[in-house]
Amino acid sequence: MKPFAYYGKVLGLMVALYFLKSCVKDRDFSAPKSPCIEAPPVNASYADVKGLYVDQTIQIQEELIIEGYVSSSDREGNFFSVLYFQDSPTAPSEGFQIEVDLRDSHLFFPVGQRIFIKTKGLYLGKSKDILKLGGVFNAFGNTTVGRLPATAIADHIFTSCEDAQRMEPLSVDLAELQKGQTNILVRLDRVEVAEEGLGGNFAVDREETVITLQDCNDQEIGMVNSGFSDSFNLELPQGSGSMVGVLLRENDDYFIAIRGLADLALSGERCEEVITEFTSDALFISELADPDNNADARFVELYHAGEEALPLTGWELIRYTNDNTEISSRLDLTGNTIPAQGTFVISPNGEAFTTVYGFAPNLAVGTNSPADSNGDDNLVLVDPFGEIIDAFGRIGEDGTGTDHEFEDGRAVRNLEVVTGNPLFNALEWTIYNDSGGNGTLNLPQNAPEDFTPGARE
Repeated sequence: MKPFAYYGKVLGLMVALYFLKSCVKDRDFSAPKSPCIEAPPVNASYADVKGLYVDQTIQIQEELIIEGYVSSSDREGNFFSVLYFQDSPTAPSEGFQIEVDLRDSHLFFPVGQRIFIKTKGLYLGKSKDILKLGGVFNAFGNTTVGRLPATAIADHIFTSCEDAQRMEPLSVDLAELQKGQTNILVRLDRVEVAEEGLGGNFAVDREETVITLQDCNDQEIGMVNSGFSDSFNLELPQGSGSMVGVLLRENDDYFIAIRGLADLALSGERCEEVITEFTSDALFISELADPDNNADARFVELYHAGEEALPLTGWELIRYTNDNTEISSRLDLTGNTIPAQGTFVISPNGEAFTTVYGFAPNLAVGTNSPADSNGDDNLVLVDPFGEIIDAFGRIGEDGTGTDHEFEDGRAVRNLEVVTGNPLFNALEWTIYNDSGGNGTLNLPQNAPEDFTPGARE
């Protein structure tokens, strides 16, 4: 009898006998040792199998055999009806998954067990950008991958006669996760439950629950816990440390699932708070532009007189149109950094700005943004803590005909000014417009020759 056929008959009988005894609730119930086979002729890689998928779920017709090492376990109930496996017990490069209708699969496929997957007849499909193998599920005319029936498992999944291997998790950094690491057993260091989860349990009873974890650099990942697991009603650990789990993914979002409490070692001191928000009065508005010849060439320039680069996390530029006392538009500057003694130019039309001035702005936003003023509006620069650090104009006062009108012109900060001023002082500015009066200059400005974005001069 062929090894695959013999294995299938024996394992099929064992699965049937196991289910006859399924009234035994203890997961430590010892099933008879699974039959095994000598290594079959593996003739395909994971990439070969995944490459068969084109836009829709298919049933594989090719006689392909792949191998792997089991990385998941349903021993403590945190995995259900799925086997995750990877191409090597150490330094893995790729992982895969197969859905199975088998309770307590860890008794047949323990962690580290070398397995062989005979893919012919299996279904291959994609869900949330993840390819998986299994049986077929039809609903409302749609065919998707479902659980491989227990009676068919022995026809497709075979175990090696080798002892289970020790699985060495792949150490990864949350800031550098890669799609190719999906379904692989990984290790995270310096992680902890995010503050909002402290005091809570692993999961809501009978519900899948995602707990936010973070590392000491404030990078986050979701820990997926089952509400049917042995630990669902236990309190989450409050410390920091390392953890092991299978790396999961849904499109561009990553998650991790532990096999049991032994995968967690979160008993150390929690990470120190990472400070990402800074204030400074050395950051201020240095030039405003409303060119007479081209409204698309408007911009706002910020200048930082400090000695070190300043992250703009939490900073906002806010515009009050005309005499409005309510905010008309606001711009969150998070994600940007302004260099020491350098500028940061914001344009409402990045393409037009580049064409006119010959270089791209630091930040291109949209029309009606704070950078798109027609010269009679008021602007304030607010730090991450809600404090106004610098202001141009007076909130509630239309700029037309005042000492802060720059319509068809330019407002440029005088060079002796090196700090912001939350109260507008016209003496700190040289202002050009098309009307003059109140200390301003009746001298419309044209772009690019009358403006100096990116250079304080």
